[in-house]
Amino acid sequence: MISKRIELRINGLVQGVGFRPYIYKLAKIHNLTGWVNNSGNGVIIEIQGLKTKQFINTLTKNPPPNALIKKVEYNEIELIQEDRFQIIKSQTQQGKNELAADSSICPDCLEDLLNPNSPYYLYPFVSCSHCGPRYSITRQTPYDRANTSMASFKICPTCADEYADSKSRRFHAQSIACTECGPQLSMPIKKIIELLQQGKILAIKGLGGFHLVCDASNDAAVQRLRQGKKRDEKPLAVMVANLASAKKLVHINDAEAQLLQSQQRPIVVLSKKNTLSISNSVAPDLKWLGIMLPYTPLHYLLFHQAAGQTDETSWLTQSQSLCLVMTSANNSGEPLIIDGNEAQNKLSSIADAIIDHDREIIMRCDDSVVRVINQQASFIRRARGYAPQAIKLPHVIPATLAVGGHLKNSVCITRDDEAFVSQHIGDINNAATLHYFEETIDRLLSVLNINPERVAHDLHPDFHSTRYAQSLGLPCFAIQHHHAHLAAVAAEHNICQPAIGLALDGFGLGSDHSAWGGELYLLDGPHFQRLGHLQTLKQPGGDIAAREPWRMAASFLHQIGRGNEISKRFQAQPAAKNIHQLLHKNIHTPTTTSCGRLFDTASGLLNIKHKTSYEGQAAMQLESLVTETTVMSGGWQIKNNQLDLSPLLTTLVDTDPTQGANLFHGTLIEALSKWITHTATTHDTNIVMLSGGCFLNQVLASGVIKRLQAREFNVFLPQLTAPNDGGISLGQAWVAGSL
Repeated sequence: MISKRIELRINGLVQGVGFRPYIYKLAKIHNLTGWVNNSGNGVIIEIQGLKTKQFINTLTKNPPPNALIKKVEYNEIELIQEDRFQIIKSQTQQGKNELAADSSICPDCLEDLLNPNSPYYLYPFVSCSHCGPRYSITRQTPYDRANTSMASFKICPTCADEYADSKSRRFHAQSIACTECGPQLSMPIKKIIELLQQGKILAIKGLGGFHLVCDASNDAAVQRLRQGKKRDEKPLAVMVANLASAKKLVHINDAEAQLLQSQQRPIVVLSKKNTLSISNSVAPDLKWLGIMLPYTPLHYLLFHQAAGQTDETSWLTQSQSLCLVMTSANNSGEPLIIDGNEAQNKLSSIADAIIDHDREIIMRCDDSVVRVINQQASFIRRARGYAPQAIKLPHVIPATLAVGGHLKNSVCITRDDEAFVSQHIGDINNAATLHYFEETIDRLLSVLNINPERVAHDLHPDFHSTRYAQSLGLPCFAIQHHHAHLAAVAAEHNICQPAIGLALDGFGLGSDHSAWGGELYLLDGPHFQRLGHLQTLKQPGGDIAAREPWRMAASFLHQIGRGNEISKRFQAQPAAKNIHQLLHKNIHTPTTTSCGRLFDTASGLLNIKHKTSYEGQAAMQLESLVTETTVMSGGWQIKNNQLDLSPLLTTLVDTDPTQGANLFHGTLIEALSKWITHTATTHDTNIVMLSGGCFLNQVLASGVIKRLQAREFNVFLPQLTAPNDGGISLGQAWVAGSL
């Protein structure tokens, strides 16, 4: 005898992940009646029948693969006379919903794409309830077609039948479409491949924006792309058909292979093989290459066409010759372009053709970039496939907006005990990026229905993000840059007890208003104490020293009494003849403790790179030279808990670049490890947190982690956000919300 009807209210990532179709099928299996719908607060279910307990048990233990159930509320209500279970119209009131990230094409849709008997054969926008666009096409929640950019496409009878068929995986798939009723590409796939094979550069609209695309094996095309983008040396990402194709170019371990083939499909930074079939101009003077696999139907169709448009699918696992440079389509320093008209206006001078489609991109989203460090994925850029998935916080904090920093900006919004970190926004150094920054905040606040009670920003008063935060009329919290770096680690790893934190990066304004970047902290809840730092070094010319490593090398030569060698050693630099006097008189030579500038110093002394064309270039080229690290005995000293590597740097003045790179990395690793060990032991903690952009250096990070773990320390790095400035918004929010 059935006595009660059960109402379930389910919160979490339960919209845009095939949750309602799954519930429908599960109810049918258990012979239950009732209904399910999307609401402003997740999903609501009402069920009645003999097997409600079995239904609930299955749902909670085996939810849909892309769903994340965080909370289930049960309520017994009165029985209703009914004879079926159905999906009913969504409730439109605002609540506490989450947004699903965009997802790569699933294996079943890929099979449909390449099956001549499928109505979705060769259709570049095929998707289902398990895959396809989500975040990039959603205007507001609940996640229904009417609230997405698919609203303008009226479903045809064939798609309508699948949408209504409970046995189909497109049952209630909001992005369902086919050739007859869905978005259309402005150029045939065959023509696109012909143009690429002719050495043309194309701007192709994808999932979260346009890519600039060319044949990676065509050096002239790659060089022309670089000239058009004003991107002289910064590495470009390459898309290949599959893992077998990638293995022809790079070395891939199991963790890297798993990332490449994951649903998120990020760009993975991998070690190059000695002989490459692609242009050396793709990633010059680096031993790594950024590789990604196809993640949209359109991408697969490009490789399918290049493979001969065969109906066989064996090419999906066999090595293919086509390698495509795929880089974000934008003018230098500006946001990713998402609109066809804007693409025509801004990209026509770079691209030989613009390939558009008529599905509007609501929220632009770059490709994510990761690197495996110590068998764990570490974000270089967190965006498509990951944003804006929630990060669980150690406890509830007030609703907080954190606006990040100036470079590699992301923003963070908290709700209860969760933090939502946006996609990568970029460097806020122009009006277009500032508009994108504000647009991202507005959309996230709207979609997540959050009214922040406080706002957190960087300590630097001149950042655009700081000024924006101060304009909101909310209680403002200025969070020191490196404190935010380390607090982000504490937030995601649930570290609330005292811990040692080491932050190594290029620049962050210190509490004393000087330039910091090599900081050893004691963190205790939302508070920090600066225990030590790298030895200070002058930056001749100020900020320009970050772009001209020879200046940092000159500064060190001056420091050790060899300033008279500067003009001869760096005679190709016009400013070298006067820099010794500037250093001597302390004219425009602010000091820094930055580890980034320490890497620049080493690079300049070893004559690896005197001027850089992108951030971190000198350090990356220095790391590229490492073959096997070595440790210099007596290469450092610690005075007043300041780590001084002058003995090491002095040795580098007259050392071969490869030997110097090995010596620099090995000695720095050993020095940092012993510095941390001594400090942690003094403060009676075995917890160590590492963050900052320098920890994207695979050699450095892996070396420090292994040494500390061998000494029985628990070591934590960011995993859900980037160690670089892309992750500081999470730390800002956590500190401000905990004060």
